[in-house]
Amino acid sequence: MRTFKQKVLMIVRDIPKGRTLSYKEVAAAAGSAKAFRAVGNIMRKNFDPAIPCHRVIRTDGKIGGYNRGTKNKTKLLKKEGALH
Repeated sequence: MRTFKQKVLMIVRDIPKGRTLSYKEVAAAAGSAKAFRAVGNIMRKNFDPAIPCHRVIRTDGKIGGYNRGTKNKTKLLKKEGALH
């Protein structure tokens, strides 16, 4: 059985370029809709380039945090076509 963290990382790994999911959507897909803060904590500690944590944004559409800086997150999302 997978842990919540493992589920979150698998879900985020599969977000395609040009798409985003909210922290809440990731939490729900991992089986715990109210655990969106936990998703944020997992993303903050992720430094694996295979897990595109920059593709996880806030429910209100704002960028949210990023462990490599919000400017880098914005730049990556624009490059991938997820932001205009």
